[in-house]
Amino acid sequence: MNCLHVPHLLMPKEGTDLYRWSVIACDQYTSQPEYWEETQRIVGDAPSTLRLTLPEVYLGEDGEEERIRSIHQTMERYLDDGTLRELPAGFMLVKRTLGENRFRCGLVVEIDLETYAYQKGSDSPVRPTEMTVEERIPPRLRVRQTASLELPHIMLLIDDPEESILEPLLKRTGQFEQVYDTGLMQQGGHISGWLIPEGEETKKLMEQIEELAQADRFHARYDLQTTYPLLNLAVGDGNHSMATAKAAWEKKKLTLSKQEQEQDPARYCLCEIVNVHDPSLFIEPIHRVLFEVDRETLFAEAAAYYEQQGCEFVLEEGTCIPSAGRDEHRFAVFSEKGVQTMRIKHPVCGIAVASLQGFLDVYLEKHSDSRIDYIHGADVVERLGTQEGNLGFLLPEIDKEDLFRGVIMDGVLPRKTFSMGEANEKRYYMECKRLI
Repeated sequence: MNCLHVPHLLMPKEGTDLYRWSVIACDQYTSQPEYWEETQRIVGDAPSTLRLTLPEVYLGEDGEEERIRSIHQTMERYLDDGTLRELPAGFMLVKRTLGENRFRCGLVVEIDLETYAYQKGSDSPVRPTEMTVEERIPPRLRVRQTASLELPHIMLLIDDPEESILEPLLKRTGQFEQVYDTGLMQQGGHISGWLIPEGEETKKLMEQIEELAQADRFHARYDLQTTYPLLNLAVGDGNHSMATAKAAWEKKKLTLSKQEQEQDPARYCLCEIVNVHDPSLFIEPIHRVLFEVDRETLFAEAAAYYEQQGCEFVLEEGTCIPSAGRDEHRFAVFSEKGVQTMRIKHPVCGIAVASLQGFLDVYLEKHSDSRIDYIHGADVVERLGTQEGNLGFLLPEIDKEDLFRGVIMDGVLPRKTFSMGEANEKRYYMECKRLI
């Protein structure tokens, strides 16, 4: 089954101020209401995707239901009064400039939600990279369930180290119609988009992306000794938005015949495909700090846990550079006693964070007084970890080559495994599509 589908995209009518139309993904700056207040000031009364989405900074606040009603009413108005126009069927080639000599290439497509599942252990060809927290779906479902429009901030990853699929398209932009070219507010950089009309070009792109998961090529690339479910596309950003789209579709399709299910627009979800090997895409590890822990107890339980897993647990004095080889995962551990090296030999997990988080989950379940936080900076891990009663775990860099392999071998990765770029580099809303 082909994962991709060619959409009929909607864009603002000509003459619309796209600088004020396009705003950052709703799941960013969730602790910074001042960011969204400034966005509101910039937008003013202009047509904007700010009116079509619910920034998550406002989730759970008084007036949420009124905000959702207003979103749905604005969607209907933009469709009725000509604010939005429908483009011919096609993919949108996107160039996002993030700084001097730094840009990202993407392709906006529709994904067939029948080829996607977010549950751990799924064998679907489209899967999330990180664990989905199902409790986060219902608030988003309230916005989507009766919405007439969809706006994408989901970014799907392909593993194309040869840069053979998306990147060559940017050398041929003169062959396609440019649909937009605008700066993005609040340090978002610049974005340009070209429509690739449905036809031989879109067919070729679909075939190339499908071939990435061709069985022989797949198992050879990841050096897999046993058979694993094929993985074609991995959700890098917007995991919970895609899970919400899936939940809404599963609910809606119960009311449709088989024929109606084939054609219903809610079956398909707008996403931007990006190559994980894009030079502008930084994959950064997220470290761990535990609070209110007994150091000796934790290490004793770690030794028992890893022995049960068939691994060898080694704790050595002195610092190390964290690393993740096929035969050993190595972490720097900070405590009030200083720094030590923690080594997991013969790991059963394909990625280091899964080796560590599997144990931490078990430990935290048994020790309810302890808690965990997820930290980006190594200096913060050291500062917090060396305080009395704390432990800081410094994780290795995540090799782009290992990201897909980790998802394939371990299923979805633990929550807070990695960060994909800074907040202002996340996707800005631009294109729309009909849901009804």
